[in-house]
This record gives sequence, C-alpha cells and structure tokens, in this order.
Amino acid sequence: MMRLCPVLLLLLYPVAAQAFDVRVTVKRVDAEGARLTFTAPDGMERTARVDPAARFLDAGGKELPGGLKSPELKEGATATLTVEREGNQPVVKALRLGTANPAAAKGKAAGKAAPPTEPLPKLDTSALVALTDMRPDETYHGKQGGLYPGSSNTRPASHTKAGIELARQIRPLDKDGKPADDGKIVLCTIGFSNTSQCSQGFIEAARGDSALNPNLVIVNGAQGGRSAFMIKDADDGSIGTAYWKEWVPEQLSASDVTAAQVQAVWLKETEASIGPAMLAQLGVKEYDVPVRQPFPKSAESLLADLRKIVQIMPKRFPNLKVCYVSSRSYGGWALREGNREPFSYETGFAVKWLIEEQLRGESELNFDSAKGEVKAPWLSWGPYLWANGDRPRKDGFVFAYDDFRENDRMHHSAAGMRKMGAELLKFFKSDETARPWFVKM
Repeated sequence: MMRLCPVLLLLLYPVAAQAFDVRVTVKRVDAEGARLTFTAPDGMERTARVDPAARFLDAGGKELPGGLKSPELKEGATATLTVEREGNQPVVKALRLGTANPAAAKGKAAGKAAPPTEPLPKLDTSALVALTDMRPDETYHGKQGGLYPGSSNTRPASHTKAGIELARQIRPLDKDGKPADDGKIVLCTIGFSNTSQCSQGFIEAARGDSALNPNLVIVNGAQGGRSAFMIKDADDGSIGTAYWKEWVPEQLSASDVTAAQVQAVWLKETEASIGPAMLAQLGVKEYDVPVRQPFPKSAESLLADLRKIVQIMPKRFPNLKVCYVSSRSYGGWALREGNREPFSYETGFAVKWLIEEQLRGESELNFDSAKGEVKAPWLSWGPYLWANGDRPRKDGFVFAYDDFRENDRMHHSAAGMRKMGAELLKFFKSDETARPWFVKM
C-alpha cells in the first residue's frame, strides 16, 4: 500500500488536513515572494507559501534573526515546519532549524515517548476567575469583572432595545445590497486562527439545523496568524490591506455572497507575541506597546486595536448592523508562548472595555445614525469562551485537555472546535438581538 507523507496528503486532501509538523531539507528561499521550496520526507521537492506571521526559530529554539532572509536558512539546511491549510493551499506557520524535538525523535526511535524539548514552566492559573463569575466586590488588579458595567453579566436594557431595533431591520439582501425575498443574510466572522477554528465548528454545528433562517449564510472570514494589530488598518498597503481587501472578499465570494449582504459580524481577536525581527519582516514599523506588558497595558493595547477594527467594518460592509465580540479561550496548557495565560484571560477586559466605551456614548463608536455619522456597528458580547481549564465555571462550561491540539495545546482540536461551534450556535439561537434574523420567525 502506498504511503503518503503529511505534505502530500495536505495537497491531495486539503479539506480534512489540520496543522502538523514535518521535517524537511531546504532547497530554495524566496524571501520577497514569501515562499519556501524544500525536499519533503517522500523525497519530492515541494513549494509552500510562508505566512507573513510565521515564527522562525534557530536550532536552540531562539528567534532566528532575519526570518526568511536569515543566512542560516540556506540550501541543505534541515528544518521542522509547522504547516496548516488556508483555503486549499498548505501554508508554513512556523519553522525551526534542525529537529524541533530531538528528545522525542530519539524516544520514538527507541519505541519510547519523550517530553517536549525545553518545556515551558507550568502555569498556576488558580487565581484567575472568569469574568462571568466575578463578584461585585472582586477585582483583577483593581479592575472589575462582569461582561458589562457594574460587574453585571446582563446587557443594559437600553442597549438591548437598540440592538433589537437594528435586528428587526436585518432582512435578506441581493448581491447589490437591495432587499430581496431570495436574498441572503450574511454573518461574517473576523479574526485569527482561533477564530477560524471556532468558525469552522460553528458552521458545522449550524449545518442542517432546521430552526435556522433559510436565508442565513455564515462565512468564515478569519485568517490564521492575523493578530489585531495586523488588521487594524485596511489601507496600510500591507497585511491589513491584504486581509480586508483580498482575504475577506475571497471568502465571501467562495460562499457566493458579497460584502453588501453582510449585516452581522462575530469578532474574536488577540495580539501575538512577536519579536522585533519578525515585526521587521512583516513590515511593521511601529508597534508601541509590546503584548507582554503587565496588565492592564496589554489589554489596553488590544482595546486600541479592536476599536480601529470595528471602525473599519461599516466601510467594508455598508449594510452592517450588529457586531458580537468574544475574547480568547483558555491558554493555560499552551506548549509555547503566544497566548499563554494570563494573557488569554486578560483579552476579556479589552472586549469589556470596548463595549463600555460604546455604552458611554463615545462618538468614535457611534452606531445610531440619528446621533450623527455611524462610525461602528452596534456592539455586544458574543459568547464568553474562557474557562479556567478543567475547573468548571458556575454555568458548567469547562475545557478538557484534549480540546486543544497535541502540538501546541493552544489551537483547538477537532473536539474543541465542536465545543466552540456549539457555544456559538447556542448563543445566536438564544440572544434576543440575534434571534429575529438568525432563526425562523
């Protein structure tokens, strides 16, 4: 029976493929075109696109200066690639020179399991309390919890009323954005890899649900590696422009819908832990607040970027009415930096503060045309997707270790994607500002 290497399987069966690591030999590097040609384990020469946010490490696990332009990344060099599927193409998400896990490789050869190389310190997240579980007299570094002001998890009645009024205006539209009985109501998701995984789970959970509006189309507009600071400017001539003006339109087109039919958005964003060399490779010249600043600096940085992202939306989606925002899921089991705790937990405060700005009537987030120019959609919490690992929240929501992939325990496994999808479906079917357009009425 013919055996196929993971890269070849990814090329032949892109729909089923997930992230995996593969050891290769470098043949050619096209730094300008962001492409890497290598010899795969099956002996065949292959070329893959390199994600602009890909992480490059040397054999010791430290950041590789210069990224694709590093002189160490030359013909004949061995490397371990982390590959994921985007659309129908394999994309390199990370590269480490040499064998990424020599201890594991030796253990495998001897028929024994071995721990990961350079394991990260075990995290104690016992002090973290879900925003939804925090008491009014309880704070996190002096900041109140709850999803809404006053440590409440209930959306203010006046804001709910405004959301319902907008929801009742949502109707099927044709591709030009005009009302049509056979038109579509598009819910587009925006964000990074974790958002994309949740969106896939959401779409699968919604498929075949007879209770949903038959005119509804859910489009996964999230893209792996696209942190908030990368997509906060649709006119940057770089990553932001590519995301908003190429990637998202392509995902809409693939579902046979247009930006004019997008009337609702689910947004889930974060910031990535990226060093100066990688930022330079990405063409990012200014990034004032590193994501590893102590709380509340990191949350404030994300807040600033979320504010800019929601301000982009009415310009890209002219008929957009509502946007639901979620924070990141648990990162306490992560095997690498990026969104380890408490950073994942702290993204909830950025979402909370963003919505509170609109509730205070900040003009830059105005959604009411009667009060002036619309600068943003109506904002609300979507499902709150953080729980303290395997410690159940008061409502019973909890994560299992296997809800996250073995290779990094940060991205969701198939089981985790199903869990996230179920939470999203439950939210949109039950929320009173979503029901008027999400389900059959």
